[in-house]
Amino acid sequence: MTDEADSQQYHLEVSPDDVAETVLLPGDPERVDIVTDQWDTAETVAHHREYRTATGTFEGAPVSVTSTGIGSPSAAIAVEELASVGAETFIRVGSCGAIRPEIDVGDLVITTGAVRGEGTSDEYVRGDYPAVADHAVVSALVAAAERLDYDYHCGITMSTDSFYAGQARPGFDGFAASASESLLGDLRNVNVANVEMEASAVLTLANIHALRAGAVCTVFANRTTGEFRTEGEARAAEVGSLAANILHEMNARRTEAGADAWHADLSL
Repeated sequence: MTDEADSQQYHLEVSPDDVAETVLLPGDPERVDIVTDQWDTAETVAHHREYRTATGTFEGAPVSVTSTGIGSPSAAIAVEELASVGAETFIRVGSCGAIRPEIDVGDLVITTGAVRGEGTSDEYVRGDYPAVADHAVVSALVAAAERLDYDYHCGITMSTDSFYAGQARPGFDGFAASASESLLGDLRNVNVANVEMEASAVLTLANIHALRAGAVCTVFANRTTGEFRTEGEARAAEVGSLAANILHEMNARRTEAGADAWHADLSL
């Protein structure tokens, strides 16, 4: 480990013994409690600025959760500092707006890849570098949603830097960005499923550093139908927590088999 990894991190105020290998990443610090309510044990290990971290166990598997605040700049700080103290797998658990009419409010969207509409990942790598989710993390999230019997959709997510202009919402005094009129239709035409603000940066950083990442978000709004309800907020937390446990089992099975990567022949 580097000297940086041996010390407390500047923003998160976590140290190497504070976090598990798998970390769930909600945005809102208050959602940390929603996540840890699913666990067998949990202890808050740090809380600084928007970053609140707790570590515990879920069905015997070690797991941590760190809130990232809103947007990719703060999410990237969380990934950087968590990786510096030993985290290897990151699962964003949050909320989103769907842009396809068949996705209902309360459903889950499991991200397979993301459109890099935020600017943070551009600071790391050229714009045509893909933001893709780890296949094992996607598999674990799907398995968790199936076990919990939640309606879910797998697909491409767009991450933006703006909740208003960047997602074609009118802002103060009705302001609309120049691309607002066509944005959602253009995304829908290329089969993008949902819009949020952190996933693409988390996925990009994880791939750059040879780590694993994925995302699962509860749909609060359907931008096509106009429906909005904060329904099913805990579902992403439940699925993410169970996925962490499933990944723990998958890792053990992969190690036992001597395989380099998880694959279908190692089915649980």
